[in-house]
Amino acid sequence: MADAVLVLLLVGLTAYAVLGGADFGAGLWDLTAGGARRGAGVRDAIARGMGPVWEANHVWLIFVLVILWTGFSVAFGSIMSTLAVALFAAAVGIILRGAAFAFRGEAGTVAQQRLLGGTFALSSLIVPFFLGAVVGGVASGRVPVGNATGDLVTSWANPTSLMIGLIAIATGAHLAAVYLAADTHRRGERDLADAFRWRGALSGVVAGSVALIGLVVVRSDARPLFDGLTGDGLPLVILSGVAGIATIALVWARRPAWARLTAALAVGSVIGAWALAQAPEFLPGALTVDQAASDDATLAAVLIAAGVGLCVLIPSLVLLYRLALGGRLDPSYRPLGADRADDDLEPVA
Repeated sequence: MADAVLVLLLVGLTAYAVLGGADFGAGLWDLTAGGARRGAGVRDAIARGMGPVWEANHVWLIFVLVILWTGFSVAFGSIMSTLAVALFAAAVGIILRGAAFAFRGEAGTVAQQRLLGGTFALSSLIVPFFLGAVVGGVASGRVPVGNATGDLVTSWANPTSLMIGLIAIATGAHLAAVYLAADTHRRGERDLADAFRWRGALSGVVAGSVALIGLVVVRSDARPLFDGLTGDGLPLVILSGVAGIATIALVWARRPAWARLTAALAVGSVIGAWALAQAPEFLPGALTVDQAASDDATLAAVLIAAGVGLCVLIPSLVLLYRLALGGRLDPSYRPLGADRADDDLEPVA
């Protein structure tokens, strides 16, 4: 049962990285869009793309935290206490980012718009960086068992954590560009689609380069993790690289719908490779999966509750994304035949 709960945890983490990561990545393109007039099209595309789904994407973060808390409570306490500084910074970033995104459209002055826009963009960089640093702290074996028994600073401020934080920013930006290229292509906004196509291709090259540099850093800073990635995790590392190259090719060939899938596959494969690299350990050098797992009764309750919850969550999210990807949530959307129906209406005196 511990392995089954771990699979649920990894599924939630992958979903958050693929969906929430793209939301964070959009902040980088918002930050670099240019002045108010020149960047208006890019920022409008970001707002339209994120608006219907950004809150739903954070459901996966809650899912991960609940599964970790109940299914692996000892590991949860160790991670949350040792990495409290990085997690606090990420939490503050999530709050500021959500507030800025929600209120930016209601700003009454240019100064307020700039303040809220800057807060949104900078928070979109802070959150993935610190969440990536948390992953790096766990993966490099810097989280011992116990309440804040690890170093509160070096547990996340270390070469592996810093590199994974940068990788999180780069991959999020890549995902965002690919998704936004597909959105604007669907709407027939050719200039914006080409702009995001360029961004998707260039960010893919940057993300791949940062990932390769990251392997070098991990080799010198966290050798057990490197050995795992080049051992049991190697097939998924290769799959991620192939999917990343395919994404760049598909984006460049103006096949954004397929590029969405390969981009998600590239990110998901990295998370799978990490899981295989440190298996059977949950906290490397400190705690195995079986040692970290709660008792069987709790694990059974987690599996039942998660199963029931997913039966509600998955269809709801599928419907939401179908509506969003189909453009039906766009303010300008009109059902087929709506124009003709309007023409048939007689004017009211």
